[in-house]
Formats: sequence, structure tokens, C-alpha cells
Amino acid sequence: MSGDKILVKGGQAVLPDGIKELDILVSEGRIAKIGRDLECGGARVIDASGMYAAPGLVDIHCHLREPGYEEKEDIASGAAAAARGGFTSICCMPNTNPVNDNAVVTEFIRKKASIAGPVRVYPIAAITKGLEGEELTEAGELAESGATALSDDGRCVKNAQKMRLALCYAKRFGIKIISHPEDTDLVNGGLMNEGSWSTALGLPGITRAAEEVMIARDCMLAEIENTGVHIAHVSTAGGARIIKEAKERGAAVTCETAPHYIYASDEWVKSYDTFTKVNPPLRTEEDRKALIKALADGTIDCIATDHAPHHIDDKNVEYAIAANGISGFETAFGICWTVLVKGGFMTPEKLFAKMTSAPAAILGLDAGTLEEGRSADLVIIAPDEKWVVDPSKFVSKGHNSPFGGCELTGAVKYTIAGGQIAYGGK
Repeated sequence: MSGDKILVKGGQAVLPDGIKELDILVSEGRIAKIGRDLECGGARVIDASGMYAAPGLVDIHCHLREPGYEEKEDIASGAAAAARGGFTSICCMPNTNPVNDNAVVTEFIRKKASIAGPVRVYPIAAITKGLEGEELTEAGELAESGATALSDDGRCVKNAQKMRLALCYAKRFGIKIISHPEDTDLVNGGLMNEGSWSTALGLPGITRAAEEVMIARDCMLAEIENTGVHIAHVSTAGGARIIKEAKERGAAVTCETAPHYIYASDEWVKSYDTFTKVNPPLRTEEDRKALIKALADGTIDCIATDHAPHHIDDKNVEYAIAANGISGFETAFGICWTVLVKGGFMTPEKLFAKMTSAPAAILGLDAGTLEEGRSADLVIIAPDEKWVVDPSKFVSKGHNSPFGGCELTGAVKYTIAGGQIAYGGK
């Protein structure tokens, strides 16, 4: 219960002013005290010696599938999987059935989330009705009902004038637009990244221009309207370069990439494993390295999972008709820690920021920071613990991960959300 007291002892606390060996006392759902040699009679004690005690991870791009696709995931199973991955705040995309394009669906998601468990779920509503790219949704009504952002994720708002108007309305109502950058005409039925591997495998390729032209367009629209836009799942070196140039001109552009784009490349498709099929597709090794560099230098602001669980029937088919997506909550931190920190590209402090305070700031969430008086959202990480990915043991209903059998470093031991232990300690 949130009223229970929890004392985290001996961990490396990840604070706004640095990482320090301090104890953390949780009481009544909040962080009551951060200090040295804390004691509290009756508190549950968690020995975090040799571990990091960081803010609960924040994911601003995931798919919980409810309402409409509960065979893939539901809000309760998705929140539980998020907790196992160390996430305490998650933002779910609107491509549900019915689409989250009105206050009724937004409020339904919030209500379901409130009884699903302590992990906070923030609905992202659609930019256009039915995700059809035609009629804009009521941005003000959606913001008032609790939508934290607007996105047609899974589809691009192809009409530039409608996207421009959406940016204007979003600015007026204080809500962020998240762009899914994909020119479907350029995708042209492609199944994987266009390059040497698509040629070798005989699979239709998707040109990187399909992503990059829309990134450029939306950066330009944001500049014209003097408003912010967030670019989802950047997967190419060119896309990162366009965003960097826009930022240098003063554009209020932020962006994310996903763990699978910094861990895997289009070579992984050579087995024709449909678990490697994602949108945008896995790109080249050169793109993978460029994204790591863009994360390190600040061009890419944050990391988001793009958690996309599917029923096995959606993946156990030919590559051409398989659904896009990877079930990503439960491998996200391990992938990022292994690639970025153990790989020597980023300090622990910087990675935690990319997965906590940075995404929270982009959408204005009250999350991602350890401070006295704030909600007790923590993750306790064993930084040197090695583990092997076993999708069959995922808490998520979606076991669609190409990373089965991969050894990762950095294990989530406890997740505390709103003062409750959401994962660990059993």
C-alpha cells in the first residue's frame, strides 16, 4: 500500500545535482527524506548496496492496445510489464479500437489505468479523427480530458496544412504534437530498410527518405509557427542530422529513438525472423552508430521504448504480412545500459537523464526526478548483473522480441511507483 514506509539503504541515489551514496525514505507515497544513515522503525528495508537508486523510468511512447486489442496487451498487463522494466510513468499511443480521438476514450484509459496498479499511465490522443489524416480532433477537449499529447502514431499526417493547423491548435492549448515521420508513398510497400541486405534477401526496401522528408517538413512547420514538435522513433543518421540543424537554427524540436535502433541493424533480418519487423525498420550499422553519437551529443533528447506487443498469430506468418513492432518494456533498460554505458558512450548519470527527466520535461510530466516531497517513483538497478533475455518469461502479453538469448548487463531489481513496490522483492 502507498501508506507503507520503505527505506532504501546504501544505494547510489541519482539526484538532480549528481549521483551520491544516500538513503531514501518513502512514506505515504512520497519521498519523505534523502540523507545519510537514515533509520525508520517499521519500514521495509531494501538493501541497495552496489546499486543505483534512480527516478522511475519514463516512457513517452508505448502501445497498450486497450481498448480493442486486448489479445495483444491490456492496460493492466502493459503496466505490469512496464514496472518489470523499471518504468513508473508511461504514455500510450492512440491507435486503439476505437481510436483515442475523443474525451470518452481518453477518460476510459485513465479510469482503467487507475485500477490497474501504481504505474502512472498517460493517454496520448489522436491528431486526426480515426487516424485518417483528414479531420482534426478537438485538441482543447482532449487536453482537458487528460490527454498528455497528440499523435497519429502508426500513421503520418500527410497533409502539411493539416499538420500546420494541428501545431497551431496544440500550442494554443498547451499540448505537444508527436510526429510519426513517414511518407507512405515513399514506403511503397517496403518491408525493411532499403540497402544491401534488402537486395540480398529479396525483400522490398524502404528508403530512408520516407522518414527524413517528413522530419524535415515538420521541423520547418514548427519553425514557421514558432511552436514545439516532438519527432518519434528517429532511425536514420540523416534524420538526426536534420534535427540537429533545425535545433541550431533555434527550432523547438525534440526527438527520441528506441532501444532496438541502437542495438540491432538490418542485418538481423537475414533470418527472416518477423520479430525484427518494425516501423520504421531497423537501419544500417552506420545508422546505428550515428544514433548512438546523436544520443551522446544531445541531438536526440531521450529514449522511448515504442513498446508494441503482438499476439503470436500476428507474427507467426510470412514476413510480408507480419505486424510491425517489438515488445520493448522489459529489455529497454538492459539494452541501453549495455550499449551506451558499458559501451563507453555515456555516463550512468546521462543515461538515466535520457530515460527519466528528459522525456518527462518534453511532455511536462510530474515525473523523472528524485526530490523530497515528490511522488515516490524509484527504480533500483544492479549495474553489473548480467542476464539473458527470455521472452517466454515476459510479463507483457506480447513475447515478440528478437532479442531472445541475448546477454545484457544492468538488471532492474525493484520498481517503486507512488510508494508501492510494483516489481521486485518477491
